[in-house]
Amino acid sequence: MKNTPTPQINKRDEIMKENNAKSICLMFFFIIIFLTLPFAKAEGGTMKLTSSAFDDGGMIPSKYTCDGADVSPPLKWGSLPGGTKSLALICDDPDAPMGTWVHWVYYDIPAKTIDLPENISPDEHPAPGGVQGVNDFRRIGYGGPCPPGGTHRYYFKLYALDTLLNLSSGATKKQVLKAMENHIIGHVQLMGRYRR
Repeated sequence: MKNTPTPQINKRDEIMKENNAKSICLMFFFIIIFLTLPFAKAEGGTMKLTSSAFDDGGMIPSKYTCDGADVSPPLKWGSLPGGTKSLALICDDPDAPMGTWVHWVYYDIPAKTIDLPENISPDEHPAPGGVQGVNDFRRIGYGGPCPPGGTHRYYFKLYALDTLLNLSSGATKKQVLKAMENHIIGHVQLMGRYRR
């Protein structure tokens, strides 16, 4: 006489198979989430801007000021938003006695750029790509801190944009800010101090 499985055993087996299938699906789901997390972070995380020359809120070495070589400091950034088409960089001093003083205007920096080396040349179209505007020293490119006295703050502001600005070289901060309206998808800043 053959033993036939009871309906209760068959039902239990079906439930176990169903639970196993659900467990496998959940496992694959979490594996996919885990593997894609780094990419989501890189494209949509909080933008970062740092310099190997000074910490945020720290003192800017004299090398990068009018008291030294007056070259631009090295900058590095990451976690740009998805859809970034270009970058813009503005450095200014809100503590200047005559109002905010502009030290650097740089725009249409390629979105693939992740850093700027020290000493960007004062050319309209420097080697890293992009276009440089005019600062309040009436020169193209970077002009370092040169306060008349006391401690001043210098803000390096990096903007992620969803477009190219296509401005001519020598644009002012005001012109760049106007062109950036409704195109800023990310923003970060780094502040350094200098005292004379």
